[in-house]
Amino acid sequence: MNASREWAVNCSILFTDLPLLERPAAAKDAGFDAVEFWWPWPGVPVPSASEEDAFCQAIEDAGVRLIGLNLYAGDMPAGERGVLSDPARATEFRASVDVTARIAERTGVRAFNALYGQRLDGVAASEQDRVAVQNLTYAARKVGAFGGTLLVEPLARGLNGAYPLETAADAMAVVERARAAGAANVKLLFDTFHLVSNGDDVEKAAREHAADIGHVQIADAPGRGRPGTGGIDFGALFALLDEIGYRGRIALEYVDPQPDFAWMENHRT
Repeated sequence: MNASREWAVNCSILFTDLPLLERPAAAKDAGFDAVEFWWPWPGVPVPSASEEDAFCQAIEDAGVRLIGLNLYAGDMPAGERGVLSDPARATEFRASVDVTARIAERTGVRAFNALYGQRLDGVAASEQDRVAVQNLTYAARKVGAFGGTLLVEPLARGLNGAYPLETAADAMAVVERARAAGAANVKLLFDTFHLVSNGDDVEKAAREHAADIGHVQIADAPGRGRPGTGGIDFGALFALLDEIGYRGRIALEYVDPQPDFAWMENHRT
């Protein structure tokens, strides 16, 4: 194993027995120095100033780095998975980007996951795709001003409604459209659970898109549990990431009601 490999904990899916603002400290207590979050205010594009401050303060007080943040994605607990492609919600999304910029200024976060959004009835797919690229380029320009990167992620079919990005190739097609529109700072979010769940060839995708992978998240499949609970060979995966030159954080984004990180001992040497 690459001795320099660094980890992060997704505090929106782990330590869920605790209130959200107590989770960064729990991650620190578990031995991690970096965290990531989904958008902390489901269904609310612009939180109050006090809510925004409390979120940033919880990270600062815990002594961890915020290394990843989902952009506003609608009401995820209710099943929404992004608003990028919804023509009726562009103003809502763009208002949230201003919040993101303030959080970034305070915490130093530089990687932002922009969930695409499910297909909408009554709106042509081509129109949804056009709006998505417009919103991506808008957000990319905003975060690019302080060195940020936008990430585009495929999601597991069957769990996320009519979400149109299912494979690495699907996501990369969006990345390329955004780049063609002038957004050079857009990359692929490589999530093992989603890719394997959809039958994507993880090794082939990693090799083909090595230069385009902006962030890696892991969970086993099936089940989205910690490594060792499903069928993914994580030893082989980590060796592959080393081979293709990935040197970014690896974020633990799996379901584990009583977080157990003992599996990591098998991947430290």
